[in-house]
Amino acid sequence: MIRAFLAIEISDEVRTAIVQVQQDIKERLAPHLSKEIRIAWGQRNSFHLTVRFLGEIEKQLIDPLREAIAKIRQSHSTIQIPLDRLQAFPNVLKPRVLWVGPSELWLQSEAAKRLVELHQEIESCCHSFGFAADEKPFSPHLTVARIKTGERQVGPLLAQSGLYER
Repeated sequence: MIRAFLAIEISDEVRTAIVQVQQDIKERLAPHLSKEIRIAWGQRNSFHLTVRFLGEIEKQLIDPLREAIAKIRQSHSTIQIPLDRLQAFPNVLKPRVLWVGPSELWLQSEAAKRLVELHQEIESCCHSFGFAADEKPFSPHLTVARIKTGERQVGPLLAQSGLYER
């Protein structure tokens, strides 16, 4: 068994921009951090945009699934996804995950519709391989950090920092 997910690779330019976002957050939080706050920062080489989390899967499924996804990918053109919004799951006041993603305005665009279509095709493909439907709505994002402890302290600090508005 292997823990697996399907993701969209991102460019070095985007990786550099995300590292800068991390630095901005660290600078804003540094004066207020205590031993009770633990933040796991995403690593530059592992940044990605998750399309579908699969969980634990049998190794023999990897190649057939990869081939099926490659066929889907070939039928779609490149989609530019602006990462111009910092947000948090489950919410900004008690963040467990800090992420960057497209603005609400972009999510209404034709490009966003194409991304949703791609996601739906991938979801259908996964279902054909026996995976249960993903119950969470698709929310395109890249994880910047995970708040391990101290989300009640970090949330208000970030909310007051102005970083969410940029």
